[in-house]
Amino acid sequence: MLQQYQNILVPVDGSKVTEEVLKRGIEVAKRNNTHLDILNVLEVNQFSDTYGGAVSGDVIYKLSEDVQKRLEELKQEAIDAGVSDVEMHVRFGNPKTVIAREFPADHHNELIMIGSTGLSAVERLMVGSVTTYVSRNAVCDVLIVKPDK
Repeated sequence: MLQQYQNILVPVDGSKVTEEVLKRGIEVAKRNNTHLDILNVLEVNQFSDTYGGAVSGDVIYKLSEDVQKRLEELKQEAIDAGVSDVEMHVRFGNPKTVIAREFPADHHNELIMIGSTGLSAVERLMVGSVTTYVSRNAVCDVLIVKPDK
């Protein structure tokens, strides 16, 4: 029996694989005539660590505003490609748990399409891969998109 997904989540992080992941997510959403959620998770802790705990609300507001603009562009890309039902979301928190559990539980996603990596080898070693966590702990199916070589 062919799995028919009605609600697909594509988390994006602005890395090089974002464009490829979204492109494939758009293809699957069109083929299934389904709803597409585009999600960016902002991890506020990463800024407080980087800037010695002195992150103002202004910095976070500006960052979320920039992310919102970029998500609008990605949403328009999906619409232009023929996806009629698409929403964009910004969440604050730990990307691993937000993507794997919290967001899909709230939005009833049946498939998460995620890039194989957005981190360098050193970053993966230090913080662990979000993709690895999501693939092991997600509340729904996960499709890992490998970027074209």
